[in-house]
Amino acid sequence: MQKKKNRLIRMSDITTEEVQWLWYPYIPYGKVTIIQGDPGEGKTSFVLAMIALLTNGEPLPEEDAVSPPINVIYQSAEDGLADTIKPRLEQSGADCSRVLAIDESDQELTLCDERLEQSVHETGARLIVLDPLQAYLGCDVDMYRANEVRPVIKRLCAMADRTGCAVILIGHMNKAQGLKSSYRGLGSIDFRAAARSVLLVGRLKDNPGIRIVAHDKSSLAPEGKSIAFSLDAENGFQWKGYCDATVDEVLSGTGSVQTKTMLMEDELKKLLTGPVPVEEVFRRATELNISERTVNIAKKNIGAQSVKLGSQWYWQLPDSRM
Repeated sequence: MQKKKNRLIRMSDITTEEVQWLWYPYIPYGKVTIIQGDPGEGKTSFVLAMIALLTNGEPLPEEDAVSPPINVIYQSAEDGLADTIKPRLEQSGADCSRVLAIDESDQELTLCDERLEQSVHETGARLIVLDPLQAYLGCDVDMYRANEVRPVIKRLCAMADRTGCAVILIGHMNKAQGLKSSYRGLGSIDFRAAARSVLLVGRLKDNPGIRIVAHDKSSLAPEGKSIAFSLDAENGFQWKGYCDATVDEVLSGTGSVQTKTMLMEDELKKLLTGPVPVEEVFRRATELNISERTVNIAKKNIGAQSVKLGSQWYWQLPDSRM
């Protein structure tokens, strides 16, 4: 029997590289990120809203930097492309020409499928989303057996590293209560171990219309602040900005949320009893230490309008009158 050649790599021969980020510190390029939560908590809505910003080259929440638009590969095993995914992308304002899906009509996709890497090379995609993770393991992989999960997730991580593409796996959580977040993910803990970043999506009992994205694991950077968004039938999806909710609070549904965006929304509703000069609005925002970008997000969220009289610009609520 021929001996396998032993090849050693000397660390001094390795060229050091910096981690590149799709969204610092939440989603690194060339790595796997898991976004998990209970069904109906808004995981997919959060990702689709993020894709809308990325495909239009718009800043991500609480970011000022603008990056070129990117292509995204989005695979959904639970929702139809025509009746659910595309309408939700359009509602979010995404550039649908930049969102692609691998055709699974003849063969179902798996985490080890060579079509993932092939599609990245063909489209130049910078992000792959698989929703949900459990649907793309393949029929012969037991998601609770570490020895079966490890080779699969290892190959996916290697593909992400080779292509430099960010990979997001959307995952459901188990029904166990009172466990640490590490043990709430559905399936083997090896999924979490392989991911370089894990985000948890949930809501708090005192305000169920507000959802929280909490940074549950971060191997490549300090954990980021929690981010809030709202999701309801009347207003759809709205970004609400940074908040202080912790992972434990999201898991238990306890705590309360107040962000600068929400504070500015309340302030605008009080201030705009009639048309108000824009300078006065931003003067009040400065007093509250709220940035111009946050003010504009709050304005959009409440549907305030800009009107010009003479040389002066005013803001007003839709039902205000000059």
